[in-house]
Amino acid sequence: MWKKEDVKTQGVPENSTTTVPVVLSGTTPGATRESDSGLPVSSRAAACISHGIRINGEVTGSEDLFIDGHLEGKLNLGNSTLTVGPNGEIKADIYAREVVVRGRVDGKIVGREKIQLWSTGTVAGDLQTERLTIEDGAVLRGKVEIETGKPIKTIEPRAAAAGASNSSQASALPGSAAS
Repeated sequence: MWKKEDVKTQGVPENSTTTVPVVLSGTTPGATRESDSGLPVSSRAAACISHGIRINGEVTGSEDLFIDGHLEGKLNLGNSTLTVGPNGEIKADIYAREVVVRGRVDGKIVGREKIQLWSTGTVAGDLQTERLTIEDGAVLRGKVEIETGKPIKTIEPRAAAAGASNSSQASALPGSAAS
């Protein structure tokens, strides 16, 4: 006959339900909370608005945010990253350091450092950023402003073959940029 004591004597550990103290970001160094799942929570983990959540109004914050639900209004994340999940639908003007769009956004997006449009992403609105990545299949309807803070180089037109003289200037080939 099997007895619980027999299992302990054979060296098999007993299941225990312990909780792990977790340090919350944005709190005092000594502040902790017990994790219900027993798994540690990263202080760098993004906050999440899941698929079944609908928000109307203004959202501001200073942490990364993942939205897979619906948001209508304004969204200001300052120096953080916004990720719009594949089920996310946003009707808002967005301001963040970095914006990743995998769902649908209707409104102006200001991603100070970078904006990424994944193949499943759809944007109807103007974009303003330093760097822009658009995957094949993404849809963009709007104006794009790239602001790098650097002067834009212009390409000099090729000199006509009949009047061309040897000079130290390099001419640009079609489809390439002169340095």
